[in-house]
Amino acid sequence: MAKTKTVEKTLERIYNVPLRKEYMKAPRWNRTKKAVTALRQFLSKHMKSEDVRLSKELNENMWKHGLQNPPHHIKVKATKDDKGVVRAEFAGVGKPASKKSSTEKKPAAKEGKTAKKAVKQEKEIVN
Repeated sequence: MAKTKTVEKTLERIYNVPLRKEYMKAPRWNRTKKAVTALRQFLSKHMKSEDVRLSKELNENMWKHGLQNPPHHIKVKATKDDKGVVRAEFAGVGKPASKKSSTEKKPAAKEGKTAKKAVKQEKEIVN
């Protein structure tokens, strides 16, 4: 018998998840924890899977303003693989740029001053 190839079917969706309604039910000192739980419940319900995993960037964005001030809503890109695992990524901003290559140069000093002093002087002029 010939072997048949199984095609991996992935389901990919982008959601704007409302969090405020849920985390307002929790005390101030517990709000971001409640928002993360609400996000997991939302994705579990809409993607029909119990196994929900949040990316590092998404988690950092949820906790960006601390324990008491989570975001009101968050844009999430959720993908579900053939095993039923839902992986959620932060869809608000694209992938972070890679580190500067060694070919890029730092700004040159102006008139014998160091680059830091020149930048500081420009900021003072703007203000």
